[in-house]
Amino acid sequence: MKTYTPTRIFLTKGMGRHREKLTSFELALRDAGIAHLNLVQVSSIFPPHCKLVPRSKGIKLLDPGQVVFCVLSRNSSDEPNRWIGAAVGVAIPKDGEKYGYISEHHDFGKKKQILGDYTEDLAASMLASTLGLEIDLDKAWDERKQEYKIGGQIVKSTNVAQTARGEDGMWTTVIAVAVFCAYGTKTE
Repeated sequence: MKTYTPTRIFLTKGMGRHREKLTSFELALRDAGIAHLNLVQVSSIFPPHCKLVPRSKGIKLLDPGQVVFCVLSRNSSDEPNRWIGAAVGVAIPKDGEKYGYISEHHDFGKKKQILGDYTEDLAASMLASTLGLEIDLDKAWDERKQEYKIGGQIVKSTNVAQTARGEDGMWTTVIAVAVFCAYGTKTE
């Protein structure tokens, strides 16, 4: 049996505004550079041996109309002055044989940095728990991030976040996405 496992992932974000909700989502996809793809949402695993690549490199690996797996965070509002946000966080273990985590979160009223840090923290916390690291959830993210890195268990944690303020008479949509963009085969 052949299995196909992602070997490359990139992060992207976008924002769109339009009087129609669906069109605002389409414009957010265009802003993120992924409107030409058929997206299939998946859950939260960063595969072993997978590499995080820049958006510009990842997009070049994809063809128009291609079915692409992704972890997508999306938020929309048509309320004037409503602050919306979407973020994706990633935590990758030092041991390339192990899997990491991708988290997604959307919220209202949070600034981009806070939302991104929170989502990155979610991914790092999930990874830490699977690695058997004891974590103190009462500590601030910056303190725990240092603990993870001091423990030598996480090579990289990062996030991408998009925020925007709603406008009168318009739908505003924000997205943050981890896109799986290259696959390897394994025969069993």
